[in-house]
Amino acid sequence: MQLKVVKFGGSSLADAEHFKMVKEIVTAEEGRRYVIPSAPGKRFAEDTKVTDMLYKCYELAKKGENIESYFNLIKERYNLIIDGLGLDFDLSDEFVKIKNAFIHHAGKDYIASRGEYLSGLVLANYLGFDFIDASDVIYFTDNGSFDADRTNELLGEILKNHKYAVIPGFYGSMPNGTIKTFSRGGSDITGSIVARAAEADLYENWTDVSGFMMADPRIIKDPKPIDVVTYRELRELSYMGAGVLHEDSIFPVRFAGIPINIKNTNDRTAPGTMIVPETDVYDTDRVITGIAGKKGFSVISIEKDMMNAEVGFCRKVLGVLEELGICFEHLPSGIDTMCVIVNSADIAEYHDRLLNKICAAVNPDTISIEDGMALVAVVGRAMVKNHGTAAKVFRAVAKADVNIRMIDQGSSEFNIILGVNESDFETTLNAIYNEFVK
Repeated sequence: MQLKVVKFGGSSLADAEHFKMVKEIVTAEEGRRYVIPSAPGKRFAEDTKVTDMLYKCYELAKKGENIESYFNLIKERYNLIIDGLGLDFDLSDEFVKIKNAFIHHAGKDYIASRGEYLSGLVLANYLGFDFIDASDVIYFTDNGSFDADRTNELLGEILKNHKYAVIPGFYGSMPNGTIKTFSRGGSDITGSIVARAAEADLYENWTDVSGFMMADPRIIKDPKPIDVVTYRELRELSYMGAGVLHEDSIFPVRFAGIPINIKNTNDRTAPGTMIVPETDVYDTDRVITGIAGKKGFSVISIEKDMMNAEVGFCRKVLGVLEELGICFEHLPSGIDTMCVIVNSADIAEYHDRLLNKICAAVNPDTISIEDGMALVAVVGRAMVKNHGTAAKVFRAVAKADVNIRMIDQGSSEFNIILGVNESDFETTLNAIYNEFVK
C-alpha cells in the first residue's frame, strides 16, 4: 500500500459540498493517511476567501473599528460548513479566542493562520482523523527562516504515533512559540514538508485544475496538459511564471525524491500531472515540455574594447549590483560586450546611480539601460535529443515578425530563453506553441 500525503487547496474546501468531495477522495484509498487543508476559498466569483476576510478583520481592528459584524461573517462561513456536513461540532470557544486576539492586536501571522487552523479542526472531525496543530510540528528559526532539519526530525517521530491525521497548512511556530506563516504557497509547502517527514510514496496536491498546462491559458487558447514533468523542468517553468505550484513548495519532496501528483478535486478521474525526479519518457510529437515567460525586465548593455582581456571585468560589474542588493537574471555576452538582465522593478530607483557606479568600476566605452523586455523560456528534457529544436523556435518567432533581443541557452540544451519586446510577448508565446503543438 502506498503511503500518500494529500493537500487540498482553498477551492477544494470552499463549502460543505466540497468538504464532502474531499472526504470521498481521502477515504477512497487507505494509503491517504495525512491531509493538509487550506482555508476555505471562494464559493463563487464575487466571494471572498476566508484568509482575505481575516486580513480585512485584522486591519479593522488595527484601526480601532468595531469588528463584530465582519467577524460574524467569518464565523458564518465555518458554521455553514459544519451544518452542511451534519456534524455535532462546535467552534464557539475557538471563535472567542480568535476574536480576543483581534481585539488585543495579536500578530498578523497568527490571525492569518486561523483560517487553516479552523479548517483543519472541522476536517479532522469530519474524517475522524487525529488533529495535529502545525504550530507543534512546523518550526522556524529566530531569524524567521524555516527550520527544515528540526521539523523533519521531530515531525517524523510524531507522525509515527498517528496513523491518520490532519495537519493545517500555511503556518508553524517561532522558537518563542509565536505563530509564523510561510510567505508564499504556504499550504503547498506544508504538504511537501509532511510528505518528506512521513517518507511518503506520493504527495497528492488537489486543486481546481487538472495539472499543469503547456502554456498560460490566459494567453494560449486551450493549451495541452503536461502529463509528466521533472522537478528540474518544473523549477524552470515556475520561475518563469507558470502557476499551480510555487517553486519553494517542491524542495522538501524534491530533496527526498518523492513524486507529486497535481489532481483536480472537481474531476477526480483526470490523471493530472506527475512531477518526478527523473524520466526518459517524453512526447515525441511535441519534444518540448512547456513554455512560460514574464514581462518586466531591463537590459544593462556594456561595451568596451578588449573587455575579454581585462581580468575581473565581469566580477567588478556584478560587484556593483551586489553592493546595491540587485540580483541578475541572465548574462549574455560577447568578446567586447556584456549584457546583464535584471528585473526592472529592482533597479527603478537606481538607474543613474547604477550607471555611474559601473562606469567608475570598469570605465566602459558605452553603457545603457533599456527597459521593456519580456523573457520567454522554452523548456524540455527532450530538446537535447532532438536536432533542430532551436531552429524551430527561431523560425516560429521570425515568421511572427518578432525581433529577438536576447538568446540564452545553457550547454545542457535543457531550455532556450529568448528576450523580446514586451509588446511582442503574447505573439511570441503563441508562435512557439503553435510551432511545436499540433
